[in-house]
Amino acid sequence: MAKVEEDIYDIVADKADVDRARLVRDARLDDLEIESLDIVEIIFAIEEKFEIQIPYNANDAEMEFETVGQVVDAVQKVIEEQS
Repeated sequence: MAKVEEDIYDIVADKADVDRARLVRDARLDDLEIESLDIVEIIFAIEEKFEIQIPYNANDAEMEFETVGQVVDAVQKVIEEQS
């Protein structure tokens, strides 16, 4: 597992109070009981950790990310674009 992915899993586990062992790429955020407010906190923590800006609309009622893997992919894409 890449360092970025491990760091994101650590952040998700911490901010959403989810058992780290449950975090795999295909894990659905709904199944992990991660709410939209948790997502906002996770996004802020990821932005701070990696010094990036993630395009995310917190006012949108629909979640832009359904799985942990989608969060990881979005962050890796932003990191690649900004490097």
